[in-house]
Amino acid sequence: MKKIKIHMIGAFLLATTGLMSCEDYLDKAAETIISEDEAFQNFRNFQGYTEELYNGIVDFSKNYWTNSFNWGDDEIITTGGTFHFGYKVDQGNFWGWQAEHDGWGAGWLDAGDRWDLGYPPNPSDPRAHRDLWRSAWYGIRKANIGLANMDKLTDATQEERDLIKGQLLFFRAWFHHRLMEYFGGIPYIDEVLPSDQPLTLPRLSYHECADLAAADFEAAANLLPLHWDDTNAGRNTLGQNDLRINRIMALSYLGKNYLWAGSPLMNYSATGSKTYHADYCKKAAEAFGKVLALVEGGETRYALLPFDEYHRNFYTTGESWALPGGTEAIFRAPYKLANQSNWGTSKQYLPSIVGGEDLKFNPTANYVSFFGMANGLPIADITQADASSGYDPAFPWKDRDPRFYNNFVFDGLKVVQGAMTNPDEEVHRHANLYTGGSYRSVSNGSRTGFVLRKFIPLTANIHDRGYDWGGNIHISIPYMRLADVYLMYAESVLMGHASPTASSSNFNKSALDAINVVRERAGAGLIAAQFSGSAEALLGELRRERAVELAYEAHRFNDLRRWLLLTERPYTLKTALEFDRVGELDKNNPSENQVVNLREEVILEREFSEKHYWLPFKVADVNLYPEFEQNPGW
Repeated sequence: MKKIKIHMIGAFLLATTGLMSCEDYLDKAAETIISEDEAFQNFRNFQGYTEELYNGIVDFSKNYWTNSFNWGDDEIITTGGTFHFGYKVDQGNFWGWQAEHDGWGAGWLDAGDRWDLGYPPNPSDPRAHRDLWRSAWYGIRKANIGLANMDKLTDATQEERDLIKGQLLFFRAWFHHRLMEYFGGIPYIDEVLPSDQPLTLPRLSYHECADLAAADFEAAANLLPLHWDDTNAGRNTLGQNDLRINRIMALSYLGKNYLWAGSPLMNYSATGSKTYHADYCKKAAEAFGKVLALVEGGETRYALLPFDEYHRNFYTTGESWALPGGTEAIFRAPYKLANQSNWGTSKQYLPSIVGGEDLKFNPTANYVSFFGMANGLPIADITQADASSGYDPAFPWKDRDPRFYNNFVFDGLKVVQGAMTNPDEEVHRHANLYTGGSYRSVSNGSRTGFVLRKFIPLTANIHDRGYDWGGNIHISIPYMRLADVYLMYAESVLMGHASPTASSSNFNKSALDAINVVRERAGAGLIAAQFSGSAEALLGELRRERAVELAYEAHRFNDLRRWLLLTERPYTLKTALEFDRVGELDKNNPSENQVVNLREEVILEREFSEKHYWLPFKVADVNLYPEFEQNPGW
């Protein structure tokens, strides 16, 4: 007789362990041990086995006391954050994703043996899956075990069999895809590897991996429903099925998998060409087109949130820790430790003089400059007047893209909304982000002249106490939302067909149209004619739109990498905006405030080489067997 077990031993070895004999099984109470036949014989049991895979979706926004997940040119950490991977990336130390090189286990890529997670963990404990490295290998193994035992699911309808198999195929592809994003081609494990035989699986090229992942994503899409509430099996959990894997999720990741394979970095690693791979982009466009046709045809429950509810993509407050996402979230982590928002993420943005705690994550001035004008035009140089866009450096906060005001605290904005018990603190009610202002501490304030507010209400400060238990603030940033799908579709069809007006065969919107859908929701100006004449002209605006719409949602680092821009100026620079106030502060209309001596100053320049396009594997794992090679340069 065999029992169900998956060892939690380090990293890549997770893929080599699984079904063990009775003699090898951990000591457990007799009533907790079931046979394979029992585990897989009916839908309820098999779904219970499958649902552990959802715990492997890491909630990167609530992984630690403070959470580093933006590693591009978008963010800089105050001087006390040297243990975070974001700081280590700035130093070119990509070994820092590993707990062995971290010391704190603060990262969501590898949490290490952190005491607060109860390591060595019980695999059924959600805390056991707080990092990608362990979760991915564990999840791949678990999915393969499930797929290998589909023949034991005898007491089930065809619908139930399809639901189980569709989930397993999705997760096998998704975990591989997540690893591929950071490490490149890996062994694609699609069978239960025996634990008593040596490992020999070679690393595949990125394209080879992507093709195998695509087959799994597509097969999953063909098996899964648009929504579980519409199935007989799903009626048992009616109204609680939003996070269960469905056809839209599978098709969306099919498209993302193909677009990533078609991107310059991945194409370069597989073929030696630093251009987009048109065929992969066309495949991506077809997958995204199918999603968007279903969405716009009213056949799904997905829709862009109205802009006045935009924050619901990222946080809820006063709703008993309701999971954010609304109708726009395509894929997100399951509900875990909601009040970790209070202890962690909610306090890591506002300067400590009003926000509490010390460690802060600041938006860089160079990145804020991507947020152009309300008329849709970009700002060429934040220090220079521009007649065409209407930008005036004397009034730098005026007439900006509406998402600028949604995402950032800028100088003069009212932060504290309620009473301040100490009259001496009244001076801090409005953001003092000018050079030398009270919000500008390099150790626990803003190093850059801006503060991020996208993921917190302004009331999340020490005076209004909007982050306390009573506020019920729940921050959870989605892995993918519908706006991202529109923009990935636009990029796919643009680079697949080399035309701003081309569309996929199954969706009638062009690349230009898809970008404008996202801009219209925000009330931002549409793409100007000067950018719509060619694929090359539109690509820059499309990339700027991704920077603006998806800001600080953990996309930028991977976007810069896949576009082969990570090592290129100006994307290696992180800057601050220095300026002085002039005249009386207009507290009611802070965007109208005038400044003088506006200048952009470099805080640091990151020194990267080609090796930095991929993260290094753990030395212990590449030493497992010769065919598992380290990434070049590491």
